[in-house]
Amino acid sequence: MERVPLESETEAVDNVHLAQLATGEEMSVQHFRIEPGATVPRHDHHHEQSGFIYEGELTFLLEDGEVTVGPGDSYVLAAWEVHGAENRGDIPVKGVDIFAPPRPNPDWAE
Repeated sequence: MERVPLESETEAVDNVHLAQLATGEEMSVQHFRIEPGATVPRHDHHHEQSGFIYEGELTFLLEDGEVTVGPGDSYVLAAWEVHGAENRGDIPVKGVDIFAPPRPNPDWAE
């Protein structure tokens, strides 16, 4: 096992902060903080993405509608599934994402 220290946050887009927690050969783990009113633009990627929200509510913008997740909720996005997200609440959304295969660049610059 390798201990991986927390890296500093990156502001991927306005008021959307990411921090890479760990990267292995098969997956990576990333922390996110999305401020009130912030939007993650619609995008897709070859990674399967699963996540967990522990604070706030996040609304995913999908091709077939919207899904809102909150504290204690988990989600899975298939590879190449187009998605965006908005924090429509009054507090930051905080959570953890897991990407497979690994996504070593937390600023979506692929």
